[in-house]
Amino acid sequence: MQNSLKIDYGQKIGKTIIFAKNHKHAELIFEIFNREYPHLNGYAKVIDNYLNYSQNAIDEFSDPNKLPQIAISVDMLDTGIDIPEILNLVIFKPVLSKAKFWQMIGRGTRLCPALLDGADKQKFFVFDFCGVTDFFKENKGRERNEQIALQTAIFNLKTQIVYKLQHISFQTNELIALRKRLIGEMIDKIAELDKNNFAVKLHLKEIEKYALESAYEPLSYEDTLVIAEHIAPLILPDGGEVSAARFDALMYGIELAYLVGNAYARARSDLMKKVNALSKIANVPQIMVQTEFIEKILKEEYLEEADVNEFEKIRENLRDLIKFIPKNKQTYTTDFTDEILSVEWKDTEYDGEAVKNYRIRAERYVRENQGAPAIFKLRNNEPLTAGDVADLEKVLWGDLGTKEDYENNFGKKPLGEFVRETVGLDIASLKAAFAEYLNESRFDGKQIYFVNQIIEFFVQNGLMKDLSVLQGTPFTDRGSIVDIFRDVNVWYEIRKIIESINSNAVAA
Repeated sequence: MQNSLKIDYGQKIGKTIIFAKNHKHAELIFEIFNREYPHLNGYAKVIDNYLNYSQNAIDEFSDPNKLPQIAISVDMLDTGIDIPEILNLVIFKPVLSKAKFWQMIGRGTRLCPALLDGADKQKFFVFDFCGVTDFFKENKGRERNEQIALQTAIFNLKTQIVYKLQHISFQTNELIALRKRLIGEMIDKIAELDKNNFAVKLHLKEIEKYALESAYEPLSYEDTLVIAEHIAPLILPDGGEVSAARFDALMYGIELAYLVGNAYARARSDLMKKVNALSKIANVPQIMVQTEFIEKILKEEYLEEADVNEFEKIRENLRDLIKFIPKNKQTYTTDFTDEILSVEWKDTEYDGEAVKNYRIRAERYVRENQGAPAIFKLRNNEPLTAGDVADLEKVLWGDLGTKEDYENNFGKKPLGEFVRETVGLDIASLKAAFAEYLNESRFDGKQIYFVNQIIEFFVQNGLMKDLSVLQGTPFTDRGSIVDIFRDVNVWYEIRKIIESINSNAVAA
């Protein structure tokens, strides 16, 4: 259930066939499913020749708008059935005929336009519990499912926001209240979990810990990893409008981006499209009430000057209105793992030629003068001095332009960080910094792979200020931090090295 391909923005498992051995086996699977997932009433159904109206059951399964989502089949769906919406095949019986095997696999190969939330079906998953693919030597390796359920994404976003709001910069009455409210919502969602459910039982230790408010005071980065690994994937959907939940995810993503210093331009553009769409159907009574607020948002400077409180106001006031937007005009943002937690700096919004030319001059100078003392130190992970910073100021704020020119292009970013992001880091200096953790005699392949991905990130980006990037691909391609570093002290030491590399870009 957790690793299958899903539809409705991760909230519903896609059409699935479980190939069972016989009727007794199918009934047992059905019984266990209903016991472990009592809230998914009607999701699964046995379809075999014991059923009086088997064709009716097949017709219902074939209808993308009807349940069941999971057909537990004994021979009846192995061949001759054309259901394009099938996304998952579960082989739960031995198969000795290669022709039969390929007929079963063929149930998933039908194309289906716009199946995955507007995207065409391009793949299906096969879960083989009986070694059939190995038997026919067709096993080419398992593809990771990077899809995240909507409720999981929202829970992870709330976790990250709660973590970021601990910083001294955000200790205002409004933001303290927001953090407390988010914690309460997270605890309420954890309380909804059925502790008799098999999947929940596997994570009871973590569930019981984070069901208490005290676990969030304070919340460490390692806590966010544990929550993402053990709790977020179990969270149940709210059951309300999916469009409102998608809007929540969009706005929480924008709020988190603000807190980490990321402009998150694509999401803001998506927000403006939605607000524009609402403005065109303002005759709807519920939207009419928000007319003044919608007009306020449409003014460009509003979003540019907005902070977390304003973004939260947008979320609360508009989330229940999104359902009125005609579906053919709505734009969705669904790549939560990639765009919500990554850190990308926004290009300048100033169009003047002088400002554009300053950016070009500044970046060109840095790239062409990597032998200059300050730039050499930054590229080779050596700490900066106040004198080095003064040298950079003389060039970037004097010879090439003004401090105002710099800030118009790069904001308040320290000069050392600008240089690092422009030229990256030398790989030899990074391997020296992480040398202990590249030792094959002490660390396994997964751990060394993880450290090498950190090195590659630094080479390309120069900095790793937001550790949440470590919760996505490629870092998690061989397991999460929790899985890879069973000894948390090893992870702590690696984290110290990351922080040291970042700090070397700013003069002490």
